[in-house]
Amino acid sequence: MSSVASNMESNREVCSELWCLSKSNRCITNSIPAAEGTLCQTHTIDKGWCYKRVCVPFGSRPEGVDGSWGPWTPWGDCSRTCGGGVSSSSRHCDSPRPTIGGKYCLGERRRHRSCNTEDCLPGSQDFREMQCSEFNSVPFRGKFYSWKAYRGGGVKACSLTCLAEGFNFYTERAAAVVDGTPCRPDTVDICVSGECKHVGCDRVLGSDLREDKCRVCGGDGSACETIEGVFSPALAGPGYEDVVWIPKGSVHIFIQDLNLSLSHLALKGDQESLLLEGLPGTPQPHRLPLAGTTFHLRQGPDQTQSLEALGPINASLVVMVLARTELPALRYRFNAPISRDTLPPYSWHYTPWTKCSAQCAGGSQVQVVECRNQLDSSAVAPHHCSAHSKLPKRQRACNTEPCPPDWVVGNWSRCSRSCDAGVRSRSVVCQRRVSAAEEKALDDSACPQPRPPVLEACHGPTCPPEWAALDWSECTPSCGPGLRHRVVLCQSADHRATLPAAHCPPAAKPPATMRCNLRRCPPARWVASEWGECSVQCGLGQQQRSVHCTSHTGQPSRECTETLRPPAMQQCEAKCDSAPPGDGPEECKDVNKVAYCPLVLKFQFCSRSYFRQMCCKTCQGR
Repeated sequence: MSSVASNMESNREVCSELWCLSKSNRCITNSIPAAEGTLCQTHTIDKGWCYKRVCVPFGSRPEGVDGSWGPWTPWGDCSRTCGGGVSSSSRHCDSPRPTIGGKYCLGERRRHRSCNTEDCLPGSQDFREMQCSEFNSVPFRGKFYSWKAYRGGGVKACSLTCLAEGFNFYTERAAAVVDGTPCRPDTVDICVSGECKHVGCDRVLGSDLREDKCRVCGGDGSACETIEGVFSPALAGPGYEDVVWIPKGSVHIFIQDLNLSLSHLALKGDQESLLLEGLPGTPQPHRLPLAGTTFHLRQGPDQTQSLEALGPINASLVVMVLARTELPALRYRFNAPISRDTLPPYSWHYTPWTKCSAQCAGGSQVQVVECRNQLDSSAVAPHHCSAHSKLPKRQRACNTEPCPPDWVVGNWSRCSRSCDAGVRSRSVVCQRRVSAAEEKALDDSACPQPRPPVLEACHGPTCPPEWAALDWSECTPSCGPGLRHRVVLCQSADHRATLPAAHCPPAAKPPATMRCNLRRCPPARWVASEWGECSVQCGLGQQQRSVHCTSHTGQPSRECTETLRPPAMQQCEAKCDSAPPGDGPEECKDVNKVAYCPLVLKFQFCSRSYFRQMCCKTCQGR
């Protein structure tokens, strides 16, 4: 191998996997990381070195970050609809991920729980048989076969091994059966992710509930009695000889031939007919469906053969032997139901665990007791059982892990309008329930997207017509007491149409006028005109002007203060022109023929040239 292919490594993570160029110029790797301190480069680090399989800035030795589990995903669908299925949930070590040599998360990445544990309907197809039959339409080596479940030995309990009907071969059609499939016949243990997992007799994973010797789930063993013995006839003779009678409902049946062979064994039913006559002497296991259960023929380490069944059997059986040449010896043992005379008629029994009260953050399961009829295990009223012997109720915690983040949605508020279209709102908060009494608020990005809506439209009945008032006018007048006015219309609820006033309720009509008073009006004042001309053209005379009391509007008023009235007349002086030579002041005189000069002065006509000339003396005040 040649030198390290640095050019190739610039696009690869050399710290986790080292690639090199061979002599033939091929890029190869042996899937091992580069040595500590090897130079490296990433899109964020120009110069770095390998440290604990990660490219870090050159010379640094950062601390590792231990991984931590993220939230559990919601429980998935149940693998079966009846008979005891499995639901699963998973989580990832990504909150945070382990980096730079940090420790990986401890604990299970996937968890399982039982579901749909109730019995399937009578006559339902066997779950393993159903899975094999699904391959009938899938070609196998170019041909189609009808498949059924293979029940023999030498195969994995939780692999789907199927037998081709009419042919002498079987094969594994799937590496693992569907979760919830029984591992073996006559057992309640089930396959989960390809492994056989123990369940309680209530078909619940992790349950401690067990069958008693009478095969009563959670029972106390009082419903049956063990019958066992060894049979050996005294003399050989023709025909079969009865050994023992096994009553209907017996469980845990065991028959063993102490003479190494069961070939002389027979079983007889209630109808006096032989259900089984002789057994093969081959050592391989055999399954014999009989009397509602399955009998298994097995060979022990000491070469003795035995016939075993879990039961219960649905009919009474008589065990018989044929003693012709050799005297057989049989050992038998079974648990028979206690007879009606000695069996207590009623007793307390535990029911299966209830469903967990919460899917996460801590729930509880309860196992209550009920009074049952011992003969048929049916539930009866509690007063049939003794109150002194009543079993205590059991309770246990379940699903204690925190819930995944989820939206907590409040109730919708009232509609913003009581009629027509409006809007209503609600609170939407991202939270994570840690326990039954603790909730933690999180950022919205932690919850599933999109976020539930906070607002939505709402609708009520059609709104009735209503009064609509326009804006108020300005106050008139602008000072002192006045009035404002506005237009009030009867309109439809959407304000698109104006209706006659009779369509709106008169009592609800808003006012169209309103009193107002913006400010006090200014007081009345004296207004004087400009001064008139002086009454003389030369010397001292008089000037006059008009003086009126006027309100702020310019109208005549009587509210002015008389003491503040300005004068209407004042003295004036006119500049006299110099007289021409020869003229004397005596020339200024009143013309005799004008007898009304005093009136000219009285009515202020001296300003006119004619009257000033004719009444010169009077106008000049001489």
